[in-house]
Amino acid sequence: MEQYLKETAYLNYSAKEIQDLIEPFKNKGLTPVEIAKQVYLLVRDGYRYDPYTISIDKNHYIVSNLAVKTKGHCIDKAIILIAALRGLGIPARLRLAKVTNHIAVERLTERFGTNVLTPHGMAEVYLNGKWVKATPAFNKELCILCKVAPLEFDGETDSMFQEYNQEGAAFMEYLEDYGTFDDVPLNFMLENIREHYPTVFAVDTDKTTFKF
Repeated sequence: MEQYLKETAYLNYSAKEIQDLIEPFKNKGLTPVEIAKQVYLLVRDGYRYDPYTISIDKNHYIVSNLAVKTKGHCIDKAIILIAALRGLGIPARLRLAKVTNHIAVERLTERFGTNVLTPHGMAEVYLNGKWVKATPAFNKELCILCKVAPLEFDGETDSMFQEYNQEGAAFMEYLEDYGTFDDVPLNFMLENIREHYPTVFAVDTDKTTFKF
């Protein structure tokens, strides 16, 4: 488990920004499951989901930079959750996938030409001898707006996007699993988005942040 507890240049959880975030969970007599559940909710609802700002700047993904923001992309929020858990001694890693979003994606579809979102990020947490998926992307307020139940995380079962919303409409579909990573795989992420959105994320540009 050492690589999933390690501090890295991206997951710099000893930084003040992360230590301030996790301080309330230290020395409280909580079990790892209780800590993971509470930190999950903090990240899910404490950072608003924002799919409209995407960065390919490596400095963007340093967790001490992410933690001071008020919103973030799914990968941003997964990175915060992973770093916070590692800082509390709980093994965690990043998992990436390709998904299709069927609800409220007109703006993204207009820009990307598709409702396929990739790479999508979630966390995996090692609790009670097994890896459990945790998806903190959609904050509670956004879920209510999209008429889908907020994703919970109980530390025992995988927390992944629902296939349908509360009205029975198609919501989220997982298309491809890219596997797990013990650190932020920026090169893989860059190759992935340029492969899927070549007209948006051009190679021959100095632009590093894209707002849609």
